[in-house]
Amino acid sequence: MYFQLVSKIDDTEALEYTRSLGNVLQEAGHVITFEHATAAAMNMPGIPVADTPPDVMVIVGGDGTILLSVQNMKVQVPIIGINWGEVGFLADLEPDEAVTFIKGLENDFPIEQRMRISLSIEEEILGHALNEALIVTTRPAKMLRFSVMVDGVPAERFRADGLLISTPTGSTAYAMSAGGPIVDPWIEGVLLVPLAPYLLSSRPHLIHTGRSVEIMLESAKPASLVIDGQTSIGLGRGDLIKVEKSASPALFVDAQKNFFEKVNNKLRRL
Repeated sequence: MYFQLVSKIDDTEALEYTRSLGNVLQEAGHVITFEHATAAAMNMPGIPVADTPPDVMVIVGGDGTILLSVQNMKVQVPIIGINWGEVGFLADLEPDEAVTFIKGLENDFPIEQRMRISLSIEEEILGHALNEALIVTTRPAKMLRFSVMVDGVPAERFRADGLLISTPTGSTAYAMSAGGPIVDPWIEGVLLVPLAPYLLSSRPHLIHTGRSVEIMLESAKPASLVIDGQTSIGLGRGDLIKVEKSASPALFVDAQKNFFEKVNNKLRRL
C-alpha cells in the first residue's frame, strides 16, 4: 500500500514520530513518501500533496494540519489523522495506537465520507470548507449586517459580529464555541451561526443541502470570508454568497470511532 505522511511542521517531536512511523511502514513493505513541507522540515526530498495520489494520507497533527491537508488536495484521497494537538477532533487515532492500526489496514478498508460545502459568488467558486467558512469584519468592534435567503425567500436578516457557515463536521469546532448545536455528521445540512448577534431572536439555523442557501453582506464595512481557517477572501457590500454541498467530500479512513463517543471523550471532559 502507498502511504504519504504529513506532519505538523513546527513540532520537533511530531516530526520525529512521523519519520519513525515512515520507517516502520517501509520496513513492513509499504511504499512511503513525505509531503514536501514535512520533508523539508526533515531535510529530505518530498512530494506536494496535490501532485500524488496515495492510497492513504497519514496526518500527524491537530485539526488545523488535517484541514490544511484537505485544502491542498486537488483530488480527495482517504486520510487518517493521528492526534498531535490539544483536542484533535478530526484525528481518530492516538500516537500509541496508530502503528498497529495502520499496519493492519487492508486494501478494501472502509471509508467515511464527510460533506464539504462550496462557496461561490456569481458562479465563481471561492473555495470548499470541511469545517466552516467565517464571515467577519476586518475592523474590530464593528458589526455587520446580513440577510439570508432560503429557496429565494428571505429567511433572516440580522446584525452581528460575524457569521459562521458550518458543516455538520464543523459543528463541534468554532460553531459549537459560538453557541451552535452539535450536529451528527451523517446529517447533510448547512449550519448558520451568528456571532454575537444584536437581537436575541437571531438564532442558529440548520438548513438541508437540498435547499438553495444564499447569504448577502449588506454592510459597507470591509469583511473577509475565511475558509477552514486557511484561506481569506475579501468581501464587499452586496456580495451574494451561494452555499452548496460540494461535489467532492473529504474522505476519512473509518477507524470505527463512534462520533458521540468522541464527543464525550474529547469535548465533554476538557
